[in-house]
Amino acid sequence: MSSPPQFVPIYTSKGDAVAFLVYPYIYDRDGNWIGWVMRNRHVYSVEGNYVGWLSDEPRILRKQSTARIKPRLTPPPHPIKFDLPVSVPPMTNLSELKAGVFDVLLEAPELLPFVQSDISQRKIE
Repeated sequence: MSSPPQFVPIYTSKGDAVAFLVYPYIYDRDGNWIGWVMRNRHVYSVEGNYVGWLSDEPRILRKQSTARIKPRLTPPPHPIKFDLPVSVPPMTNLSELKAGVFDVLLEAPELLPFVQSDISQRKIE
């Protein structure tokens, strides 16, 4: 018998959980697959484009400017859709972002193409 999947909330810098990691897949709050994370913590969209990296808190972060564009990768097989947790407490005391780094889910949700454009307004109550 397999154990239930481990859902890791992914937060915005405002402290709201708006995505989930079920390694290696990343889902939006509606359970739609929006990307994946590699062992080195690099995050890619379902289209195979580099998005940023997963921080320890965890948040999806990216540098403002990148000297070298990362190659597009072939996405892993499409995962099953999950029923995600109904309630997740907000994260408090998130660290300040370093200069030149931004929060993808707040400032560039279009990098994960299937994320709703109003993600900064969406949170899991």
